[in-house]
Amino acid sequence: MAQAKKVTMYILVVFVLYTIITQPARAADLVQVGFEGISNAARGIGTFMHELVN
Repeated sequence: MAQAKKVTMYILVVFVLYTIITQPARAADLVQVGFEGISNAARGIGTFMHELVN
């Protein structure tokens, strides 16, 4: 099981590096989408907590 996890991590790292090297604009777009998702989630939690207190 640990060996499969290690192989999966290596494949994921190679894929990410390949994407960054061959398509840097696309990789930047994906990172931006990820950070926007995190930002929206944090904003939603903040709104929820604010409404909960009121």
